[in-house]
Amino acid sequence: MTVRVTDIAAARPWSLVIHGGAGGPQTDGAARTLRAYHEGLRAAYEAGEAILADGGSALDGVCAAVRALEDDPVFNAGRGAVLAADGRAELDASVMTGDGRAGAVTVSRWARNPVDLARAVRANSAHVLLADPPRELVTEWGIAEADQDWFVTDFRVDQLRTLQAQGAPGPRHGTVGAVARDVGGALAAATSTGGMSNKANGRVGDTPVVGAGTYARDGVVAVSTTGEGEAFLEGVVAHDVYARMAYGGVSLPAAGEQAISTELGSRNAMGALIAVGAEGRMIVVTRSETMLAAWRDGDEIMTRT
Repeated sequence: MTVRVTDIAAARPWSLVIHGGAGGPQTDGAARTLRAYHEGLRAAYEAGEAILADGGSALDGVCAAVRALEDDPVFNAGRGAVLAADGRAELDASVMTGDGRAGAVTVSRWARNPVDLARAVRANSAHVLLADPPRELVTEWGIAEADQDWFVTDFRVDQLRTLQAQGAPGPRHGTVGAVARDVGGALAAATSTGGMSNKANGRVGDTPVVGAGTYARDGVVAVSTTGEGEAFLEGVVAHDVYARMAYGGVSLPAAGEQAISTELGSRNAMGALIAVGAEGRMIVVTRSETMLAAWRDGDEIMTRT
């Protein structure tokens, strides 16, 4: 499978690139139009862009973009996420800022926007990763709540029933994420997912694992990944991009391409990543048939599948 690199020059004092998952609409069986994906990407990009253009922080920007993707049921995150084998939504999310601080949640059931709960872990907890955070904690931290009915859509119920009738595992794709550099030069990354449809209860992918699905360090890079989670876990891919740049002096496009080619290629895995460097340069690197992503090129917001 060919690895493709899209190299995007910095054109503003801030930078933002977002993704809606590798694999995309052609491989998830969704009876949805490409237009819905592009409209969702555009709306999410604009949500993050509005904050960064007004001088807001990279963390605020990536969380706003991911929150919009979580609220859009065409993406596999938040509302409309895929369902575990027991029919419930088990959501994962993580955030990391370039100062080295991170927060993450796995098997989140009660926060309307898991990315907000991950951010709260970073701000309020002595820990980095919380599993199955209770509703009482969501309430205590003032995070918007939602019952399971909010997350579960008819499309995902039908998808789960089909997979279970076939005895088939779910597709391994559909994460969303964002990376940004703000006007002060700070970097941040955020990633969110529903994981795999019909996944075994308790399975954890790469999204909530710092260094695998999300990583950020000021002066170097911020990364968000999507694809076959086990390969990103074993390859520690997000951190691998950072390491190639920080320790090997490799350029951002080369580091992204090498990480995907080496770690995913050696495992014959599908996936992709987005990243932004210290000077605002951005990349989208794919080893998959499709990759939902958005960034600004001049006056135009570019969306792709």
